Parts: sequence; structure tokens; C-alpha cells
Amino acid sequence: MSSTISYMDEEKRLDELHRRVLRKLDWNVIPCLSFLWLANFIDRSNIGNARIAGLEKDLRLQGTEFNVGLAAFFIAYIVVEIPANLLLKKVKANRWLPIFTCAWGLSTLGTGFAKDFSGLVAARFFLGFCEGSLFPCMILYMSTLYPRHKLQFRMGSFYSAGKLILDMIKSVSTHSISVAHHQVSMSGAFGGLLAAAILKMDGVGGIAGWRWIFILEGAVTVAFGMIAAIILPADLSSARFLSEEERMGYIRFYTRKNPHAFAFAVESTTPDEGLEKKESLETTPTDSTAIVEGPGQNDLKNTSAVEEDEVFEWREVRRGLFDFQTWVTGIVFFANIVAIYSFSLFLPTIVLQLGFEGIQAQIHSVYPYIPSAALTAIVAFVSDRMKIRGPFVLGFMPIAMAGFIIAIVSEGTGARYAALFLIAIGAFPCSPGIISTLANNHSGYYKRAASLGLQIALGNCGGIVATFVYTADQAPRYVKGNAVVLGLLAFSWFMMAWNMIYCWRENKARAEGKREDNLTKYKLLVESGKTRAPIGDRDPAFRYTL
Repeated sequence: MSSTISYMDEEKRLDELHRRVLRKLDWNVIPCLSFLWLANFIDRSNIGNARIAGLEKDLRLQGTEFNVGLAAFFIAYIVVEIPANLLLKKVKANRWLPIFTCAWGLSTLGTGFAKDFSGLVAARFFLGFCEGSLFPCMILYMSTLYPRHKLQFRMGSFYSAGKLILDMIKSVSTHSISVAHHQVSMSGAFGGLLAAAILKMDGVGGIAGWRWIFILEGAVTVAFGMIAAIILPADLSSARFLSEEERMGYIRFYTRKNPHAFAFAVESTTPDEGLEKKESLETTPTDSTAIVEGPGQNDLKNTSAVEEDEVFEWREVRRGLFDFQTWVTGIVFFANIVAIYSFSLFLPTIVLQLGFEGIQAQIHSVYPYIPSAALTAIVAFVSDRMKIRGPFVLGFMPIAMAGFIIAIVSEGTGARYAALFLIAIGAFPCSPGIISTLANNHSGYYKRAASLGLQIALGNCGGIVATFVYTADQAPRYVKGNAVVLGLLAFSWFMMAWNMIYCWRENKARAEGKREDNLTKYKLLVESGKTRAPIGDRDPAFRYTL
């Protein structure tokens, strides 16, 4: 009886500890990442505002030179994503993220002093090189702080807070400049501030208005980087705002029933010691998802639930790069990013066709983002609670497809404006779910680092494709571009369904004991000296998230 009471008290204490730690992480980490994410998109997209304000004329750009400058950014951005993830563990996130934030802030600031085409290309290339490490590193970093099924809501929070707000900025600021060149509006979040910087600071200090955009926004980004260096912890073990009891209780709360609750190894053992423990449990019956400990076994003083210090191995990198789920979810993410970029390109044309100008044009540019921003957070929250990803992606993607169908077949501007709501509602909530699927299903730090880097690199190729799919000669309906995106979304829907079926079948096989030979294969690798990495997602007890 006393043992049961003690067990219940311990459970209550662990529950209180884990809730306290989640609150502290949410207050210290997520707001900081949101501002970095917002700065990331502002600094990459402000070249559009600068172009309208005279960048091309002052730098004497001709032909496709402006587009070459844009391409230079994306080339560096995509190439750096995998190496950045592999280096993150060595350098530590609390150094890596702030250093590269300050670096791209300085690059943005330096763009304001570009004198010609070569200066612009150099600045944009360096900007892409620095910014490319942010998003994949943020996802990898968060996967070391949060349990697998608490990740998507946090990702959705900063994703909707940063990306969607910035998309509003782009559309709003574009309208406020192109529709009313001499009219500055303060509505629509930050759009008015950007327009004011362009129109009112022109000539201050003998510097053109478009240069001030880069100078001011670059300086603010550098400040964000410095603040992040103070706030962000390197990992759970070094977080100053957590006590030792909170750290251990937080991990113990999740791993006491499921050793794979986190995407990292949580036993500070060597591979050989881990195998000995596995072998000792082979004759002990367990359920299909966890090893459940009974009363009296949750004493924090006896826990060894701390993150294992995994050593870099190229074998683990290859496991991540050539994994089935990496490429399937990467293709799905690619299609979704094409849809999101095409939405941003399509929106201004339709709003202008509706006949709106000035403030009304800005307001109608913002409307489609509002329900999508709310749904991104709601879907992420429910997805974490239900511990599933794929069904939500499969459910929302057809909504975006319906929007593209309406945009293709409808000649009326009103119907096509309504289609934008469907596209935004269907596409935006999918991105965090697609990324979380891979982050949840790859265990082993360097495998996860390589796979997330590749997945996000594949996705960002969608930004390049979207700019070529939507050519000027298709305006104003862009039928060909919309049809291409519709086809990509339909294909990616089947790819996501395929990934879900794969995960379901693999989980079923593991529950039936058909993957126990994974232990033997892993033991041979360890004994032959081919790996010292944790068993990770090869463990028969590991379950994929659908």
C-alpha cells in the first residue's frame, strides 16, 4: 500500500516537473526562435521592396542580372543546409544560430552599400549561405529539447508567427508601393514601416531609400542575434533556467514508459552496455509501444535518463541521406513549398483585379492569411495531442488542391479570390506536419541531422521552381502555373499516403516481433567496430509516427 502511495506521489511530482520545464522552454526558446525566423524572411525578401524603390536603376542592372542575384541566394541557401546540421552539435546551437544571424544581418546591411551587379551577387550569395543554416538547425535544435510528440505545436507556433506574418508583409508592402507610390499606410503589420523607410528616408545622409532598407533591417537582425546569444541554451543540460531536478524529472517523465519518447538516446551507456540491457529484457514480455516500469522504479536519484553524447559517424549520415522517409517526405515538402510560393505570387494579381487600392488593397491581401495562421497552430496542437502527422497532411492538402482547381476553371475574380483562402488553409498547416514526421521518425542525432537537412533542402528547391512556373506571359490567370502546382500536390498526396502505409506496416511488424533481428545486426556492427552510435530507430521497440 505504501509502495503504491509512493508511486502515485512520484508520478504527481514528475507531472508537475515536466509541465514546469515545458513552460520555461516555451517562454525562453520559442519567442527567440520566432524573431530569428521573422528576421530570416524579412532579410531575404526585402530585395523586392528595394527593387521597386530604385535598386535596379542605381546599380545599373540589365537583362536578367536581377534574377541572377536572386538565384545566387538560393544556390548558397540550399547547399549549406546539410553541412550546417552536421556541424550544429559540435559548435552548439546557442553559438551557431546567433553567429549566423549576426553574419546574415551584416550581409544584409552590406547590401545597402553595393555599387554594382557583382557587389549585389556577392552580398546575396553570402546572405543565402548564412540564412540557409537557420531553419534546419532550428528544427534539429528543437528536437533535442522537446519530446517527439510535443514538437509540432512548437514548430507550428513559430512557423505561423514568423512565416505567415512575413508573407503578409510582402504582399502588403508591395501593394502600398506599387498601387499608391506616394501614399504611405501604417496598416497591415510591418508593411507600412517598410514603405515609410523607403519613401521617407530617401536622401537622408545622402543615401538612397532602398539602401536604408538593407541598412536598418540588417542592423536589427544583428541585434536579434546578440539577444539570442544571451537567451538560447545550448541544450537541456546547460539551460540556466532549469534546475538539475527539473532536467532529470522532465526526461524521466517521458522515458519512464517509452524509452524513445525523445528523438535522442537517453541512456548514458556505451553500445555494448545497451545491448546487454536489451538482451536481459528479451525474455521479458512487453507491450507494443513501451517498457512500463512499476511502483518504486521512478526514483530520480537512480535515473540515468540523460542525453547520450553521440560521436560523428559517416555511416549515420548515409543512413539519414538514403533513408526512404527522407526522400518521400522531402518530395512532399517540395510540392507544398511550391504551392505556398505560388500563392504569394498569385495573390497580388488577384487583389489588383478586384479593383482595390491603397488601404483596401492591403487589407484584402491580409485576409487569406488569417484563417491559415490560426489553423496552422490548431492543427499542430491537435496533431501533438493525437501523436499523428500524416492524416492531417492528407486531410488538408486536398483543400489546397480544390483552391487551385477553382483558380484554373474560374474566370471571375471573386471566385479566384475565394480560391486563395482554400489554398492558404490547405497548404500552410501541412508544412510543420511534414517536417515533424521526419523529425519524429529518425532517432540518432547525426542520422536525424542529415535527413532533416536534405528534406528541407529539397523543399526549398520549390521556391526556385515556383518562380519559373509562374511566368509573366501567363498573367493574369496563370492557368499553366496553377495546373503544374495542382499536379505536384496530387502526386505528393499519394507519396504521403505511401509513407503512412510504410510506417504502419513497419510498426505492425515490430509489434509482432518480426524486427528482432535488428538487435543482432546492430550488435555485429558494434562488435566489428563499424559503429558506436546508439541503436536509435533500429530498435524493435521504436515506433514510427504515422
